[in-house]
Amino acid sequence: MTLTRLLLTVALLSLTSTARAAEPVTAATIDGTAPGFRPLGEADFVNVNGDDDTWTWKDGVAHCTGQPVGVIRSKEKFTNFELVAEWQHLKDAGNSGIFVWTSEAALTDLPKGKLPPGGIEVQVLDLGYTKQFEESTGKKADWFTCHGDVFPVGTAKLKPFTPISPDGSRSFPKKNLSRGFGEWNHYYVRAINGEIRLWVNGEEVSGGADADPKTGYLCLESEGSPVEFKNIRIRELP
Repeated sequence: MTLTRLLLTVALLSLTSTARAAEPVTAATIDGTAPGFRPLGEADFVNVNGDDDTWTWKDGVAHCTGQPVGVIRSKEKFTNFELVAEWQHLKDAGNSGIFVWTSEAALTDLPKGKLPPGGIEVQVLDLGYTKQFEESTGKKADWFTCHGDVFPVGTAKLKPFTPISPDGSRSFPKKNLSRGFGEWNHYYVRAINGEIRLWVNGEEVSGGADADPKTGYLCLESEGSPVEFKNIRIRELP
């Protein structure tokens, strides 16, 4: 190789290296296929206060009509765990959620049309909900977001991570990553010793610590609009 060709090769390699270094790093998505994860399907949930046809399952996908408002819960209680789930709203401005550490007392004799008054909610909200709220109420939607709020419900307690909602109750996402209705979103939830963290579509965005309770049931919400969940997988931790 001549000196000229050698210098040209070195220059090209240097440019390639610089270009690669400038490329954005894609966030890793924990998909629940690692050792220890197991699927959660129809046999792992029980109806709490919905109609018989509120939730149906087909080919591993949970279909929810949204009516009446209420939940299904896991058969087991969980304390420390990792959870992955994909979800999509089927209509604009859809509302749903995933409850973790829901107490038995919050689910006992829960009437139709009500959500559990206890537990930590991981919000599952369509992007159109903000516009609908502001148009219907005439108020600014500054107390919630559509990108993965985490907050305590009812008697439950949580110290939310920043950024925090104006009233101090919710952990707002650090980044807006949710996709609109008709598109699948991926959640990864890590819940350990009363601390909960949420990743939306591959990036950590919100969470909190010092949860009370820090053990309980998982719940999927029916909250007025059709929604689907799939690839629900859990790995229990010590």
